[in-house]
Amino acid sequence: MRLAEALSRRSYVATRMAELRKRANSNAQHQEGTDPIEDPHALLAEYEELTAEFETLVRRINATNMTTELSPGVTLTDALAQRDSLRARHRMYTELADAATAPARRYSRSEIRQLPSVDVRELRQKADDVARQLRELDSRVQELNWATEVGEE
Repeated sequence: MRLAEALSRRSYVATRMAELRKRANSNAQHQEGTDPIEDPHALLAEYEELTAEFETLVRRINATNMTTELSPGVTLTDALAQRDSLRARHRMYTELADAATAPARRYSRSEIRQLPSVDVRELRQKADDVARQLRELDSRVQELNWATEVGEE
């Protein structure tokens, strides 16, 4: 199985687990004299099977990420940490620039003006640079995900 396929399966399993949890909770109680719409015990049994598969997938994915190199000396785990950092920086630059350019809420000219405390143009440029780095890194990671076989447990 390719790493990209394992990641896709992990995402599907996680989504399915969330659905089962919601359905089981919705059927945890029922009115006296009626049966629940779905059997919460059957839903719980399916959920437990999925959690075992999820755990196996996560272990295999993590082991593969730790041993696969994106470039010499840089593992996929390192690249994913860098990607998370880039995302956080992009979010901060974008949100700060947005906050600095929020429309003024003045009702009359006599009210005190609000001015940006930061250089919005510089923040937007930083956000654009980080977004480019993020796209480039993500493309390399995705390419490697499709080229890498997931190790056995």
